[in-house]
Amino acid sequence: MKMYDVSAPIFKGMAVYKDKEEKQPEINTKTNGHVTESRLSLDVHTGTHVDAPLHMVNDGATIETINQEDLVGTVKVIDVTSVKGAITKADIESEDIQAGDFVLFKSQNSFEEEFNFEFVFVGEDAARHLAECSIRGVGVDGLGIERSQPDHPTHRSLFEKDIIIMEGLRLKDVDAGQYFMVAAPLKLQGTDASPARVLLFEGLKEA
Repeated sequence: MKMYDVSAPIFKGMAVYKDKEEKQPEINTKTNGHVTESRLSLDVHTGTHVDAPLHMVNDGATIETINQEDLVGTVKVIDVTSVKGAITKADIESEDIQAGDFVLFKSQNSFEEEFNFEFVFVGEDAARHLAECSIRGVGVDGLGIERSQPDHPTHRSLFEKDIIIMEGLRLKDVDAGQYFMVAAPLKLQGTDASPARVLLFEGLKEA
């Protein structure tokens, strides 16, 4: 059994959305004698994270309402590394996507260390297709699941169907195929997202 840690490392100077300085994590470390302690200031959308509906829906549900059991189980990694710009319905409709699936899109984003303002994203028609398929979740390797779409229809189409959105995965070393995922957001309360550690296991199946 092989394990892949597909989480982004968190550090000052890491890639953050639109290179905004205010989104950079702050880690302040102090040592008193032999005791060292660090304090962390972190945007909840830092690195690999799970979005909650509140992120894009006024009065939407917060992160603790997401069922942790939906973040543990079989996932399908789909290779879209040939796509530039938006992932469209045409790019994915031939894939075996079934009701209850959790799909992860591996794009060129996984091969970039700096923030790319032209990152690959899930277009509105692809999001509606995924919603119609009744999947349980979708993960992307960009720091956003969409860009340059007024009113954020990708987020909204998915949230309307209670589909989990995960962003900031690092899938460079992961081939297309089926894996067992364990994704663990921080146990925050009342927030619009949470950073997460996400592990994929090859050869491990659900009981």
